[in-house]
Amino acid sequence: MVSTANCFLLRRVVFPSLQRVLFLLAFLLASAAGALAQTTVMRLPVDPDPLIIETVSGEKRFAIEIADEPVERQRGLMYRQSMPEDRGMLFIFPSEGRQSFWMKNTPLALDLLFIDAGGKVRAIGKGVPFSTAAIAPGVEAQFVLELVAGTAQKTGIEVGSRLSHPRIEAPAGR
Repeated sequence: MVSTANCFLLRRVVFPSLQRVLFLLAFLLASAAGALAQTTVMRLPVDPDPLIIETVSGEKRFAIEIADEPVERQRGLMYRQSMPEDRGMLFIFPSEGRQSFWMKNTPLALDLLFIDAGGKVRAIGKGVPFSTAAIAPGVEAQFVLELVAGTAQKTGIEVGSRLSHPRIEAPAGR
């Protein structure tokens, strides 16, 4: 039989303490899940159309992931440990402007090609792993293509090279 004193003790002390512990546990689990989501690799589907770059030594083809939403452009290749040399990520911005990138949380060294609305490479930047220094060449670009570091030099991609892809040739990158 439960006495009145025991009922009082359960209602006033034990249950509120148990509720606080359960609330704290739920909060900690939610925080851990959020932190885990922020440190996982974002993998976008590979576009069915190859991106083609015209170089002095001929056409170079790349399979690309397309980052055209704000959250995709923010995450990019963060936490990516490796990427095939014939793969890249194409960032599409709503309009031409001076784009700026950094390499925080990005362990992969990258070449960053800044491309105007017409598909012409305007600048090539170097991405140093984990650097928070801005990569902002001061040119107008609507697209930025990230490739494994050294790919531009190996394949003959340079300022003035032309890129073709349906998303680059479409009005406003759509």
